[in-house]
Amino acid sequence: MRGRSDERGRVLLDALLEGRCEPGLAARAASCLGLDEQGRYVVAVLREGGGGPAGAAMDADGLRLVRRRRGDREIVVVALGDREPAELVELLARRCPGPGGTGPVADGLAGLGTARRLAEVALLTCPPGTTGIVRLEERLPAALVVSQPELSALLVADVLGPLLALEAADRALLVRTLDAWLECGGSAGRAAGRLYCHRNTVLNRLRRLERLTSRSLSRPREMIEMTLALDAFRLTTARS
Repeated sequence: MRGRSDERGRVLLDALLEGRCEPGLAARAASCLGLDEQGRYVVAVLREGGGGPAGAAMDADGLRLVRRRRGDREIVVVALGDREPAELVELLARRCPGPGGTGPVADGLAGLGTARRLAEVALLTCPPGTTGIVRLEERLPAALVVSQPELSALLVADVLGPLLALEAADRALLVRTLDAWLECGGSAGRAAGRLYCHRNTVLNRLRRLERLTSRSLSRPREMIEMTLALDAFRLTTARS
């Protein structure tokens, strides 16, 4: 009887994760799984193998969770209680390599469908070959990009078209320079230190990038276009 009850609870949980909103569904799932229907929950989505050792460790840290496998993904539903989402991300990162993503806190089991979908989007913001667990709230611009692949492709073609026509090594050099400049808060000097080159070399590369894209990094709107196009290029083109 206990086994049948557990299986029924998992079926009900799957229905919630799919976003179904039948009357009484959340209450039945809460009863079967021993969870608080109105509690605070976070959903993490991990690529295959990423969540292997995490379950027992999270139990040991006093967090209640339910794990579900879906294809090459593992979905972890965590009853957060009064803990902060950042604590969960740190816990996951210590015990599994990732990549993985978490969505915003869901107020109650009825919100698990939206939380799961947004955690999937967070996972998509992890470039291929990377590790780590990311929070959607920290990746919102990139999340917008991966959520709209057709628009992202248009953005890449419009903004980066001439850049993409360059030889691969030349293109990679300019992209790496822009990345370093952005990560260093727009400081050419700090970017030069990271790239092991002279500050003027960084500035020359950025000016060349501006000429190629017909956009200026000194104009906020145009810089936003360039950074979003760069995210789109890395996150959507790499998966095509």
